[in-house]
Amino acid sequence: MESKYHALKERAWAANMEIPRRGLAIYTFGNVSALDARAGVFAIKPSGVPYEQLQVEHMVVVDLEGRIVEGTLRPSSDTRTHLVLYRNLKGVGGIVHTHSTYATGWAQAHLPIPIYGTTHADHLAEDVPCTEVMSAEAVERDYEMETGQQILECFRHRDPLHTPMVLVAGHAPFAWGETPEKAVYNAAVLEELAKMAFITRGIHPEAARLPDRLVRKHFERKHGPRAYYGQK
Repeated sequence: MESKYHALKERAWAANMEIPRRGLAIYTFGNVSALDARAGVFAIKPSGVPYEQLQVEHMVVVDLEGRIVEGTLRPSSDTRTHLVLYRNLKGVGGIVHTHSTYATGWAQAHLPIPIYGTTHADHLAEDVPCTEVMSAEAVERDYEMETGQQILECFRHRDPLHTPMVLVAGHAPFAWGETPEKAVYNAAVLEELAKMAFITRGIHPEAARLPDRLVRKHFERKHGPRAYYGQK
């Protein structure tokens, strides 16, 4: 008998397979989860399973209290971070955690990614934010849950659907979206923005931030109330 969560697990599996396909992680690094908000559960990659071995049936279904409701494997070690974000970021239906090279480099430098150009502004109207470094006390508590709390603190005055990505200082990036597919898209965009910013700073260490008028124009033509980018 097919699992009632089969479609959710299949969607999460397909999104996870995009991580190596897009060059966002190697070996077992990274994970994607897919939320079924009505059912109050999400499917997530199992811990430590290489992508080339990953199958739909390996995906683990977890409820929003952190209980495993389906699956025989241990879920990703980042599951509690995903849990915190789903419980607090309204409208999010998919979350991605990678260790993509350039974005992780900025995270390890504890720096936000500056908004240098219009490619960046097409996707978000600010620097890619970076959290604070986790305190020693937080590390000794529930580390993965504290990672989620770090992100929430960073987004206290931000719209998570306008800025669907973050760097966790000293760690790596997280991205999200209304769907798991959009979350993977945002993770791939984040890596490109990180790479472009790195190149820009290498060419010109004192490069200026894109003027606000251009930031507003490029962001609003795709995301504003009078957006005109793309097809209707």
